[in-house]
Order: sequence, then structure tokens, then C-alpha cells
Amino acid sequence: MSLKSGLAMPISNFKSQISNQKPMSRPIIKPTTLKGFRDYLPSAMIAREKLIDTARQVYRSYGFSPIDTPALEHAEILLGKGGDESDKQLFRFRDNGDRDVALRFDLTVPLARFAAQHIHEIGTPFKRYHIGTVWRGENTQKGRYREFMQCDFDTIGTTSNASDIETLLVIHDLFERLGFSKFKIRVNNRLVLNGLLQKLGLADKSAGVLRCIDKLPKAGRDKVIAEMTERVGATAEQADDVIALAELKGEPFAMLTTLESKLAGNDAGLLGVARLRELFTTIVQAGVPDERVELDLAIARGLDYYTGTIYETFLGDLPSIGSVCSGGRYDNLAELFTTQKLPGVGASLGLDRLLAAMEELGMVAAASTPAKVLIAYFDANHLGDYHRLARELRAAGLPAEVYPEAVSLGEQLKYAARKGFPAAVIAGDREFAAGQWQVKNLLTREQVTVASAELIELLRSTVG
Repeated sequence: MSLKSGLAMPISNFKSQISNQKPMSRPIIKPTTLKGFRDYLPSAMIAREKLIDTARQVYRSYGFSPIDTPALEHAEILLGKGGDESDKQLFRFRDNGDRDVALRFDLTVPLARFAAQHIHEIGTPFKRYHIGTVWRGENTQKGRYREFMQCDFDTIGTTSNASDIETLLVIHDLFERLGFSKFKIRVNNRLVLNGLLQKLGLADKSAGVLRCIDKLPKAGRDKVIAEMTERVGATAEQADDVIALAELKGEPFAMLTTLESKLAGNDAGLLGVARLRELFTTIVQAGVPDERVELDLAIARGLDYYTGTIYETFLGDLPSIGSVCSGGRYDNLAELFTTQKLPGVGASLGLDRLLAAMEELGMVAAASTPAKVLIAYFDANHLGDYHRLARELRAAGLPAEVYPEAVSLGEQLKYAARKGFPAAVIAGDREFAAGQWQVKNLLTREQVTVASAELIELLRSTVG
């Protein structure tokens, strides 16, 4: 292939022309991000994608199928589904067609709309996972942003407690696969809480009471009782009885026996106890370590749509960061979109909060490249040979990058160290003539000479 006569020009001349061009004069815009939003540098993004890949693998291993929904929904789809607080946090506006629209604040409400719209195509029970960005205009704090990603999985179309139990097992396996050994999945059941409120005559104030209970770990007993009496309208005695239940601690089966006594005569409450008893019995039989699951009656989950088992997951080495995977059963969420009963249960991995925790715990590698091997551009006459080797390494499952410029070897190795490459391979005329490569382990600083036929095996043992 050749250029037409009169058009050919050396690359150096192009560079000279470009460098001599004067930039246009225009005001400089200060590069900033909005409060509550963030950029992801390569090292953070690589860790983020690894989390997503792990979540996807675990979800698929249980038979959950992927779906996606639009980021933007009609506002009426989202309003009122997560309570007053969620409504206040919506990013809501009028689009060009003057429609009232809002960005989704979670992936569960869009799922309810999706299921109602497509149920005749997907059938039930339907198991889905959804990994996508959501938006909430809430106060920012460490690990909490206004734009963040959720990794959800849900089962739609069944009220079976087996699906509730499977949800807990998925959460457990996910954190184990992510490399955590110290974590706690705290479970409760809204039926237990609702049963107590019915017995106490607080059924009509359940939403307010449950939100108060949710604040118990941070606000403390006295402040929660005060809020329950002053804002919700409970009596001091009623508030004290609610808090006494929430503060009940002990071995799960002993706690459930106590609950049966407290909720005697209330069918909803006793059903919640029975479901929790079956859950704990099953996970013991399934081999889940006792220390990883706790019955916590203080968990209420503030969102209004939960109706049964609820889950929150905390890291043993960093409990202060809050729950990093939460969810529960919601049997009535789709009723606003269809007359067909579409009960569901599931949970959501708080990807960005978990990533912040992993960074603090030193679980995120410093590497800012997904490649494992840097091939030094040592001799300009062998560019084709370097790229041939790179293709061979990639075919063998070893991601490789060829440095783009034939600069000094020292400069290339500094680049490799800064990016976090575990290894670099180097060869010039002498190595090519001998059929050899120099391999430098950038972690130990050791360098060895290896025959071309043995290179891939050595690199596999070096970079893992």
C-alpha cells in the first residue's frame, strides 16, 4: 500500500507542523466534579470491575439471568415506592417532551415495573440480576455518593421461604468469593416487627416506628424512644416495648422461642418466627458457619416496600462503614403496576461503599493496568517481533502490553513499575539471534534469561 504521489510526508514533518501550530485563545474551564459524584482512576476502576465480575459469576452460579432497564423512568413509577425520604432524594425534572421523569434511585422499583410489563414473556419464578448505576440526592459521606452502582439479584413470582433462604446463601457466597472471612449477615423479618406493633396497637404507625428502629444502632435507645413518642405518636410504654424487642440478643433459636411467647396469638408475627426458624435450620444444614449469620431484631430496613425477611451485611474488620449488602422480601411492590401477584425477594451489593471499605482494608491492588506483562520496545527494528510475542502471550491467557516508544530501557521500566506490571520482557539483536528473552520480575527485581520456548511457562509462574 502506498500514498498517492505528492501526498507522502515523513512522520517527523507532521510532528513539526503540529508542534508549530498556535493554540486558539479561549477561557480555561476549571476541571471539577459535582459534589457526591466521582471519577474513577484506573486502579479503582480495575478493582471495581473485579467486584462486578465476581458478583456476576456468583449470581450466574445460582441461575440468575441478566437484565437491564433505562436509567430514566416516568416519575410516577418511582414516587412513593421507597418512602418520603427516597422521594426527596430523587433527581427529578422535565425532559424535552415536558414529561415528568426521574433517575432511578434503586434497581428494585424498576424491576417491579419490568416484571409487570414483561411477565408473560419471562414467566415465573423469574430469577434476575442487574448491575447498573442509580442516583440519590442524599448527604454524602465516606463510601456514599449521589451516583453509585448497585449489583442486585432477585427472585420474582414466588412466596416460598426457600427463595428467602437462597438469598442469604447468595450473599454469603458472594462475600466469601470476594475474599472476606470476617463478615456478618444480620437477618430479621418484618412480620415479626409488624406482629408486635399490632399487639401494641401501633399498626397504623408502623412506617414511622420502623424508621425509628432503623436508627437505633446510631442514635441510641433514648433518642429513638424520644422520636417515637414525639414524632410518631407512640406512648412511652409502647416505645419501650418496641425497643425491648429490638434489643433482644442471644442464640438464634433461643431468641425465636422467646419471640413465640411474646407474639402468641398474632398469626403474622408467628409466621415471621416460623420463617426465621426454617432459615436458621437450613443454613446450619447447608454448612454456613454460625458466626456469619445473626438474628438482629433491630434491623427494620427503612424502605416501605419490605414485607418479610430482611438482610444487612456488615464487615467484621470495618463495621463503621455500615451495611454493604442489603435487601429483603417485598410481596406488594408490583401491585401498582399489575393486578397479577408478583411477590419478590432479593438483595443489593453496595458496590462503591464496599470498594471504599476494601481500599481502607488494603484489599485493592495498586496496579493501574490489567496487563500482566510489559514488553519493552528495546530495538526499533524488532517492533513486529514484539507484537508477535504480545499476541502469543494474550492467546496463552497472559495480558500483555508493548511499550509504544523506543526510549531508554530505564524509562520503560519506570513506567512498568508505576503502572504495577508484575513482569517485563526484554530482547534486542543478541537475544533474538539466540532465541532468548530477558525476564525481569518487577516485584523482586530479579532478572533471568530464558529460551523462547520456555517463556510462557516462566511468565505464568511469575505473574500468577
